[in-house]
Amino acid sequence: MAKIRTLGLITTGGDAPGMNTAIRAIVRYAIVKGLRVMGIHRGFCGLMAGDIEEMSLRSVGGILNRGGTILHTVRCPEFKKKSYRNVCLRQIKRHRIDALVVIGGDGSLHASREIAREWKIPVMVVPASIDNDIAFTDYSIGFDTAVNTALEAIDKIRDTAKSHERIFIVEIMGREHGFLALDVGLTAGAEVVLLPEAKFKISKVIKILKEGIEKGKTSSIVVTAEGAIRANELAKAIKTKLKFDVRVSVLGHMQRGGSPTAMSREIACKLGVAAVEHILRGKKNLMMGIKSDDVIATPIEKVVKTKRKIDIKGYKMAEILAK
Repeated sequence: MAKIRTLGLITTGGDAPGMNTAIRAIVRYAIVKGLRVMGIHRGFCGLMAGDIEEMSLRSVGGILNRGGTILHTVRCPEFKKKSYRNVCLRQIKRHRIDALVVIGGDGSLHASREIAREWKIPVMVVPASIDNDIAFTDYSIGFDTAVNTALEAIDKIRDTAKSHERIFIVEIMGREHGFLALDVGLTAGAEVVLLPEAKFKISKVIKILKEGIEKGKTSSIVVTAEGAIRANELAKAIKTKLKFDVRVSVLGHMQRGGSPTAMSREIACKLGVAAVEHILRGKKNLMMGIKSDDVIATPIEKVVKTKRKIDIKGYKMAEILAK
């Protein structure tokens, strides 16, 4: 394989707190190891437009604690078309980029697989997603921060729920997966947790809440992933069956923002450095991951073909502890 002199760095898909920490780790480690780093702005749309600039040690100063991504990110459905990917490839060649590090989630993995197949340059993926729906890593960058952001909000909601003796339905992000909702529901002590992966009946939700009231509970928290059922729809159904004040709180995109937690920062540093190290060793087309605090590398093709499964034991645990 030709010697790697210039590294391309891009953030794609949804933003996640800790992306900036990963950018900082990749840029500084790569430069110290003798590589040039070209930062690609605004995801693959920016790559198509040639929105690329060389990064320095100082260009990533003061960003470790900032949420979001200084490179910005734009969803780019056009990248699915080979003609658009060819435009991107011409930009890669024009800027003499020898290898690419992609920071992003599931969609970024699929895009990276196409790059690996067509462009014939080493690609490394650093998983960053609040959904934590990527296989072969215990955690993706940003997940722990999103859990803590939602947990802090629910702790405050519970205070007002108790004061006014209300049922609160809190909607958590997660259209297809409930990893975020499950961790939030478990750690918040929610009376009910609803996930896209677990079938449920509204009648059972109402029964659980009714039993709680009969046991003397004066307030309850229901956590639902947006892909399981929308909070307003569930609230309407509950109001028709229970003579109880029901309110809704949709946390929305606040879960994507904020200063990354220590855990999100640590993961970002470890995975970012590992991505550069693997490129320097002549490796290619791998995703960095965390397993029991160790960094592992898995072929992108294998990651894309593997679906992460929800923790059923954790789900049942949340049910039992909410009694």
